[in-house]
Amino acid sequence: MSGDEEQHQYTTAEQKLTSLERLESHGGAGQAWNWFTIRTILTSGAGFFTDSYDVFIINLVTPMLGYVYYSHNNNKMPADVEGVVKGMASVGTFIGQLWFGFMGDIFGRKIYGFELLIIILGTINCATSASTVKGVSAIGFLGLWRLVLGIGVGGDYPMSATITSEWSSAGKRGMMMALIFSMQGIGNMAAAIVTLILLAIFKSAINEDVMYLDYVWRLCIGLGAVPAVGTIYLRFSMPESPRYVQHVQQDIEVTVLKHSDNISESSQQQQQSQHENQGDGDTDAKVRKKRNHWAEFGAYFGQWRHLRVLLGTTLSWFLLDITFFGLGLNNTYILGAIGFAQKDTPFETLWANTVGQIIITCLGSVPGYYLTVIFIERMGRRKIQIMGFTMTTILFTILAAAYYPLRDTAIAAFITIFTLAQLFMNFGPNATTFIIPGECFPSKVRASAHGISAASGKAGAILAAFAFNVVVEIGDTYPGQHAFLPQTLGIFAAIMFLGLIVTLLWIPESKGMDLDEFEEDYVPPDAPSLSESIPTTHHK
Repeated sequence: MSGDEEQHQYTTAEQKLTSLERLESHGGAGQAWNWFTIRTILTSGAGFFTDSYDVFIINLVTPMLGYVYYSHNNNKMPADVEGVVKGMASVGTFIGQLWFGFMGDIFGRKIYGFELLIIILGTINCATSASTVKGVSAIGFLGLWRLVLGIGVGGDYPMSATITSEWSSAGKRGMMMALIFSMQGIGNMAAAIVTLILLAIFKSAINEDVMYLDYVWRLCIGLGAVPAVGTIYLRFSMPESPRYVQHVQQDIEVTVLKHSDNISESSQQQQQSQHENQGDGDTDAKVRKKRNHWAEFGAYFGQWRHLRVLLGTTLSWFLLDITFFGLGLNNTYILGAIGFAQKDTPFETLWANTVGQIIITCLGSVPGYYLTVIFIERMGRRKIQIMGFTMTTILFTILAAAYYPLRDTAIAAFITIFTLAQLFMNFGPNATTFIIPGECFPSKVRASAHGISAASGKAGAILAAFAFNVVVEIGDTYPGQHAFLPQTLGIFAAIMFLGLIVTLLWIPESKGMDLDEFEEDYVPPDAPSLSESIPTTHHK
């Protein structure tokens, strides 16, 4: 290694350590936020905005696809086709969460940005889906590219969570992670607003010829690539996490600097000069121990005390997403079932669907996210998750038991209860299941564990996407009646109750804890020294 290369490596390591020490000493809850903190929120938050927009826009686009491609089926997509179109993004997300989770631990957080390239590619191709002359239809290609889109969306979960967690101080970490995750709600609302604007622009054309909806649905999807393109540079220029460098790469310069707070500038220059003079002769001292991530992962989670935490984060996220995506991808069904979106013309029906989505998002989802941002550092993660599962269990039980009386005589009460359920999912487990696995594991497996937890949640979303459209029509005398919807809401109540049990048994509290406390080699500052811990023996 040449002197210039080694000097650059030394300088880079010093900069990384300085960043971490500044974060620890100046990042308390009461300190002002610096530019890097804001940049981290913008970089990660824009990704979640895009993720949510791309995932939930299909909820508003699907009715348009029914008018454009399924006029022969009463302008409705068949339930099995709709389930596949909605579910393919979840399948891709499942793959992306696992892949990027493990790659983020093996190769480092520097791979951040590649998932956004996949999102851009998938979004553009979704918007331009077309059929072959013979064979695959436009809907078939749309499903394929939503699979690709999902892989990028999935990669965003472990990477954004891990990077935000590792670049945050203990006093702000939960709030920062909740803040970037809250962009899901903003993305969901933006999807509805963009749809509303495009419907207004094409109103006269749609009323004249419903096939103009082909332009609307493509623009709705395609515009989701804009924020992703706008933040691609910020992601690729994000520096490597100093915690990953210190605890996983074990950079020798970082280790030296970390334990040499009183080294003078001249001493550092002298050490640097010695390194340059030694050249390749001292290479052995700088060779990092070759890691086997799979062995480290197996050894860590081979211990029950660690495995049970992973079980807690995976099962709670799995149970939540069955309900969250079962409703989130099918809000139009709920609105249609209570008569809110049953209008005389295609335009009026789509307009009412979109307005209803905005109402639910503004009154329930967005406030729920920001209540989590406000209270996460006061209440703690575990309490908020317990509260959320408890309240949703109660609210879905009410909706299931009193579905017909509420629907027929008290629409306002129905919407209020349904909106409250949305609020307590977001001021509850939808936010905390994202935050907790980004905190309660050591650096060497943090991204992997978060990816597994998120993928478990996505397995619940896949189950919901493919099963909801079929289950709600059990007992229908004609398609679209949704006769089994009350019982489905009752199933959601039972699932939320199981999530509460899992949280009580296996979810730890990480509020106010430094991430170093989750490292396996962590020694508390007040721990007795080795000599103090060895009992004195007296010989006769």
